[in-house]
Amino acid sequence: MPVGKSEGPLRSRANLFRTHPSLTIILSLLILILAIFTSASTSVIPRLGLLFGHLTPRHTPATTTRHVTTAATMTTIYAAELEVAQLAVQRAAQLTKRVFREKGTKGAVAKDDASPVTVGDFGAQALIIAALRARFPHDAIVAEEEAAPLRTDAALRERIWRLVRETRLDDVAAEGLLGGAVADVEDMLALIDRGKSEGGRRGRVWTIDPIDGTKGFLRGGQYAVALALLENGDVKVGVLGCPNLPVDDAAPLTADIGANQTDEEGRGVIFSAVIGQGAWSRPLGTGALAEGKRISMKPITEMSSASFCESVEAGHSNQSEAAQIAQKLGITKPSVRMDSQAKYGSIARGAGDIYLRLPTSKTYQEKIWDHAAGDLIVREAGGQVTDTKGQRLDFGVGRTLATNSGVVAAPAAVHGQVLEAVQEVLGLK
Repeated sequence: MPVGKSEGPLRSRANLFRTHPSLTIILSLLILILAIFTSASTSVIPRLGLLFGHLTPRHTPATTTRHVTTAATMTTIYAAELEVAQLAVQRAAQLTKRVFREKGTKGAVAKDDASPVTVGDFGAQALIIAALRARFPHDAIVAEEEAAPLRTDAALRERIWRLVRETRLDDVAAEGLLGGAVADVEDMLALIDRGKSEGGRRGRVWTIDPIDGTKGFLRGGQYAVALALLENGDVKVGVLGCPNLPVDDAAPLTADIGANQTDEEGRGVIFSAVIGQGAWSRPLGTGALAEGKRISMKPITEMSSASFCESVEAGHSNQSEAAQIAQKLGITKPSVRMDSQAKYGSIARGAGDIYLRLPTSKTYQEKIWDHAAGDLIVREAGGQVTDTKGQRLDFGVGRTLATNSGVVAAPAAVHGQVLEAVQEVLGLK
């Protein structure tokens, strides 16, 4: 029977696939891929992005820049780093709370700079670095504490090891994300000593303050477990765990917030931010992360109603000059004094308005771990953070803010007005 005109091309194509069976396989794969992306494209692409965010840090050297911020990547950029950082801070905060509650464990150890350091500092730092080592082993770490005092004090070492060994998150999956338990005492000491990086402008560097505001911690006031990721000198992720701040973002700051705030229902909050993605707060828990809420700074419509946050310790900030600045701005409320980067978190969510840290010495240099997380959280909440000369805080110099002097943090709309008053009082104009 003669071949019809319509059958010729079909038979030719059939012969082609019989002659080249590999074409059949290729065509099948193309059909399968097309089916996946047309039926489930809305879920497949984000999952691939999230998977990339979780896996890349394990294989990327610290000197490599990975991310380019675009609309398509905004929901997954630094997703793994943020999740691990929040869980690591949450676990470390549980240790610090245990330390405060246990008798005989709060004793301070004198450091070379005469500032107090507690069992909680060492234990919290070990737990945080353990999580970073497990998930981001190539990243450098700048941390406050060193293990040298523990190597010569067996009793103190064993006390800290017991706390590190026994502290874990209630949620098995969350604990697994942090790499699980520390192996032994020697591993704990080695972890603490991993925080000796000099920082700088190249690569990925984590900054840790295991208990920011140690004196506040000792008096039962405000302190923070602070963790931030720098990439090429810029802060990309910031997390603050504040066990003694109210969970309620609308709760006003009170005059007694600097002391005796522990173990009350409704306290304990985590602040977090990722560059370009805003700032968030969530309750500080003991297992998986609680649901978070977007936070923003409160607009200041009348400067007379604004409130200052400043340090409790007069040695940390010039309080007399702060009073002069408040008067110049027309602020009538008494300043709220509390320790640590809890001040950054408080103004970021609108509980306070302005944070001033005025220089008390021409030679003192602020440490990067005391400001990195808070700086990003305030900026992502709609604020501006500079030094007293109006320069952005430079976290790429090294372990200190060597090129900056003091801190001025305020809502972006009034930051210039506040800075002008600061400079007039300090004689910088």
